Amino acid sequence: MSAKITIHDVARESGVSIKTVSRVLNREPNVKADTRDRVQAAVAALNYRPNISARSLAGAKAYLIGVFFDNPSPGYVTDVQLGAIARCRQEGYHLIVEPIDSRGDVDEQVSPMLATLRMDGVILTPPLSDHPVVLAALEREGVAYVRIAPGDDIERAPWVSMDDRRAAYEMTRHLIDLGHRDIGFIIGHPDHGASARRHHGFVDAMRDADLPVRQDRVEQGWFSFRSGFEAAERLLGGADRPTAIFASNDDMALGVMAVANRMRLDVPSQLSIAGFDDTPGARITWPQLTTVRQPIAAMAGAAADMLMSGVHHDAGEPPPSRLLEFELVVRESTGKAPT
Repeated sequence: MSAKITIHDVARESGVSIKTVSRVLNREPNVKADTRDRVQAAVAALNYRPNISARSLAGAKAYLIGVFFDNPSPGYVTDVQLGAIARCRQEGYHLIVEPIDSRGDVDEQVSPMLATLRMDGVILTPPLSDHPVVLAALEREGVAYVRIAPGDDIERAPWVSMDDRRAAYEMTRHLIDLGHRDIGFIIGHPDHGASARRHHGFVDAMRDADLPVRQDRVEQGWFSFRSGFEAAERLLGGADRPTAIFASNDDMALGVMAVANRMRLDVPSQLSIAGFDDTPGARITWPQLTTVRQPIAAMAGAAADMLMSGVHHDAGEPPPSRLLEFELVVRESTGKAPT
């Protein structure tokens, strides 16, 4: 039945013109509240689903939002997609998800896509949020975009983020409060703006507690399980081992967990492990991982909402932005420091 319902039926049911129905469906301003309510009630009663192709041909909108990603963490990418899809469905939009290899010829990947796909806007995830070629291509084509967790030039375009530095500070403080004084840290992908902020939060907390930040306790990772595994091998390879390791994302923390298991180190009585993101892997490993719950899906949903609302950035003014809250999730992988 829903396939046979047309905009004419909605207009007749709500007692308004077809043009008014179209204005309501397109979320245009200057429609009276009671009129909007009648149209929306008719849409719900008739189970009307507008044809996205017809809508895009009839108006300026394409009803398509893009997500560009280049991230080694499948949990992160999945949460971004789920958050954006959920918000798009509420407004009758569709989502296009495109992987971009930031190590290749980025302009060759992005420019043809922008030329052939008509999108109302693009959500950029790290590290593409800061990639100069991606940003330049979008601006050249006049495509609106919202950046998730940008690291640089935050006045350039609208963005959505969380306080990574504060979150890392609180996680480090949690380990210190458990009695840990020798804490290892694994930095995230160097091209992600959040990596530096999380490292700064770790350093801030250690210095505020008058604890030394030993360079041999800080390892470079790449937000992947393998990089966390290799960093843990270096941190735990000698007789002088840290009593806790804080990895900048859950995938790397799970790599640390694997090394601890191979070395028969009991977690958390001999080694506490903490991560960041609260991906599904944090909950299915044992012991379950203490981590920072980053609102990944909510950030993607907020970015989609900004694009669907026609967000714009006037020159000389700060861009629209959203800073979402995080949560420290304490589970079984952290405990009191060994005596």
